[in-house]
Amino acid sequence: QVQLVESGGGLVQAGGSLRLSCQASGSIFSINTMGWYRQAPGKQRELVATIISGDSTNYADSVKGRFTISRDNAKNTVYLQMNSLKPDDTAVYYCYAAIKIRTYIRANDYWGRGTQVTVSS
Repeated sequence: QVQLVESGGGLVQAGGSLRLSCQASGSIFSINTMGWYRQAPGKQRELVATIISGDSTNYADSVKGRFTISRDNAKNTVYLQMNSLKPDDTAVYYCYAAIKIRTYIRANDYWGRGTQVTVSS
């Protein structure tokens, strides 16, 4: 059983910063892509940032220049450093990972339960 556990969410004023963490645990053979999605009230879930095992990153235009994604492969952990936060960043942030639980199978998608980020104006 693989699980992803997020931490670091909370309430912050506009212009402030938060750092989200997500650690994968369980039966893990390898982790390909890790990333973060978010879903605000009344909106669809959107991709925020991804990072592959080789540390190549991709960001949504709305967060580029403000957010930084990184990973620690030894800890099976992905981070999201969020700076210059805006009220529009308010959402539930979900950790994502493409994980192989054993060799010779394709990677499957796994999701965390989400952590709330609220940015006040």
